[in-house]
Amino acid sequence: MTSAMGTTILGFGHHVPERHVPNAEIEQRLGLEPGWILRRTGIKERRYAAPTEALTDLAVPAAEMALRNAGLPRDQVALTLLATSTPDHLLPPSAPLLAHRLQLTRSGGIDLAGACGGFLYALTLADGFVRTHGAPVLVVAANILSRRINPAERGSSILFADAAGAVVLAPSNRPASGVLGAELATDGSGYGLIQIPAGGTRRPFEPGMPLEEMQMIISNGPAVYTKAVDLMTSTSRTALAKAGLTIADIDAFIPHQANGRITSAVARELGVPADKVVSTIADFGNSSAATIPLSLSLAAVERGFSEGTRLLMCAAGAGLTGAGLVYAL
Repeated sequence: MTSAMGTTILGFGHHVPERHVPNAEIEQRLGLEPGWILRRTGIKERRYAAPTEALTDLAVPAAEMALRNAGLPRDQVALTLLATSTPDHLLPPSAPLLAHRLQLTRSGGIDLAGACGGFLYALTLADGFVRTHGAPVLVVAANILSRRINPAERGSSILFADAAGAVVLAPSNRPASGVLGAELATDGSGYGLIQIPAGGTRRPFEPGMPLEEMQMIISNGPAVYTKAVDLMTSTSRTALAKAGLTIADIDAFIPHQANGRITSAVARELGVPADKVVSTIADFGNSSAATIPLSLSLAAVERGFSEGTRLLMCAAGAGLTGAGLVYAL
């Protein structure tokens, strides 16, 4: 392989569950006035998985769509990266099962638990793998967060949703393609801001443990907002600088769909024109790592991407983890 090799996204894919959950259903349960959720978050509705659906049941159709659009023989896919916070089981990882269900007979597979930034971390790692080994990689991000929220806790239950998105990366003979600039960042001082308290080695499951201990808690919403805006803005600026580009050089801005207020604040801080912002939060809510590939796939269908299109993506989430990435198709 040569260092001049680039990468390209050959196929996009997405999948969302059938069940629509409008704001009115949640507002009634929480005693909120009609329209409150839309005003606060920009969300109109979200999707919830059926009781019989597990994480890989959402990931498979999204990956199938991306593989079909890529048009590659399945035995050419060398690696499957699954970004998720809600795997089928705590052990084993779900990526080997996903690769098996997709009949990717020569693919490695690993889960990445990067919360909302997981897709961008996976995309960065996939880009490096493709450049080094000259072989395609499947990147999938999927979550079923409807089973991790506390229905009585306003902070999480108004936001989170279920979805999956996928891309297939492959080698390109155009050096100026693929990841042009990336900034991966963490802020461990915000470790406890978004958390599921029980289930890890710090606080293992035990008989009689309250259900609330196994559900998501957002302890300080204003702090999450401030830190997320700062992290998404700073990583985006650094990624642009590494790529030697400015906002004027970007064709589309695809931020993590945390909530509408965060998206708007980051776009405003970066000076992104409204017509370049890709937003899907109104119809699909916040599915953590899945929001960016879901938005990418929907935009590829609705807007169409051409060779050379430059994308700016950024995310921030639990951990705190954050990332900014410039990708040229």
